[in-house]
Amino acid sequence: MDFKKLLARVKSILLTPRTEWPVIAAEPASTASLYTGYILLLAALPALCLFLKFAVLGYNLPYLGATHIGVGFALSAALRSYLASVVGAYVMALIVNALAPTFGGQKDSIQALKVVAYSYTATWVAGIAMLLPVLGALIMLAALVYGIYLLYLGLPPTMKCPPEKAAAYTVVTLICAILVSALVFFILGSALGLRSGLGLQ
Repeated sequence: MDFKKLLARVKSILLTPRTEWPVIAAEPASTASLYTGYILLLAALPALCLFLKFAVLGYNLPYLGATHIGVGFALSAALRSYLASVVGAYVMALIVNALAPTFGGQKDSIQALKVVAYSYTATWVAGIAMLLPVLGALIMLAALVYGIYLLYLGLPPTMKCPPEKAAAYTVVTLICAILVSALVFFILGSALGLRSGLGLQ
């Protein structure tokens, strides 16, 4: 893995997305290369920080003060978060690809995975902010909004949709993303047995 290339891509997609999206759309890629070279690595950031927040740093609960969650539950929660990101990205790519003709675009599974993966960059990187007590939530909210903007910018060059239809394409994709995220978390939560007690200690 070329970490310099990874960091350069993260920097470019976050700071200069308008010029980076055409580069992304034109470069060769595969599902395997996108996962091993980008998705699996960046999706691990918020999962790792979630584990640290729950098991090591703790968080404040009203009237209870600083609270730590058991390592076992913290690990399960982090694993669920990681799998949800990894699986969710793939499912979202399927949806983006299926929606393309509706908005005047061209179906292309690799381009769909590209636009989903690189649009998620902001929220994955901002996952580090959950380690911050109060400011972290605001940073993550800002990153979510910016991720939607990245998707809006990325759909025309990757999926070849007309720019005037990108906003509608983005909104429908966002609605699907919310539904997919809820479904994936529910399924993974059931599979990992996370609907039991929180295991506070």
